[in-house]
Parts: sequence; structure tokens; C-alpha cells
Amino acid sequence: MRVLVQRVSEASVSVDGAVVGAIGRGVVLLVGVTHDDTAAQAEWLARKVVGLRIFEDAAGKMNAGLLDADGAALVISQFTLYADARKGRRPSFTDAAPPEVAELLVDHFAQALAQTGVGVQSGRFGAHMLVEIHNDGPVTILLER
Repeated sequence: MRVLVQRVSEASVSVDGAVVGAIGRGVVLLVGVTHDDTAAQAEWLARKVVGLRIFEDAAGKMNAGLLDADGAALVISQFTLYADARKGRRPSFTDAAPPEVAELLVDHFAQALAQTGVGVQSGRFGAHMLVEIHNDGPVTILLER
């Protein structure tokens, strides 16, 4: 399982012209699932995201976590995080889990985040989404489990 974490000042996701999720300060989490990922991995990654000290504290140091910063999370499924572009020019997505597996684990990840007290918004699995991200910093970190 891979989670691309982007610290944002605000973000939103739209499907068919309608906003389906929006946050202010917090993180956008692009989540990719591969074949052998588990619920335990999703829970571990959710705890890792919440514990990441990527927000500034009162002294201006990156020393505060998501809850300390009163931040929210926007979770977006992203099968392309498992693209393999080593050969040719067309990426292969065979390492990405099938939709029926990935959807359950992305949902489980979002629920695990919400259980920590973080406000969670989500995109719509399998839909063509337009994601507006105001990356703050920029700060972008790839987590993998």
C-alpha cells in the first residue's frame, strides 16, 4: 500500500462538476493498493499519517502532527501509484489491486483515519475526479507499507 501525502492549505475533489469532498488546512492522501495489501497495513498507514510531524509548531518548526494542527484529510484512491513505466512508453498497472479489493482497503484506510479524530473527506472510487490541491510548502512525502 502506498500513500502520497501532500500538506495543503486547502483542497477539493469534484466529480461531474460537483464537489464531493473539500478540506481546509490538512493533507491530501493519494492512496494506492496492490494485490497483497491488508487491513492491518491500512491501519498502520493511517496511524503513520496522523503522527507525521509535517506542520509548523509555535516556533515555526515542522514539529506538529495533523491533530496538533487541527487539520483534516482528503482521501483519494490512486491506482496509478502502482504504475510500472520501466519498459516502453505506456505504463503497466498490473501491480495495482483489482477495484473490488482496492475500494475496500481505501475505505478501511479512511475509516481508520477518522477513528483517530481527524476529519476525513473522500473522493469517489472509480470516478474521473478533478482534484484541486493547494500544496503548502510544498511538502510531499511517499509512505509505503
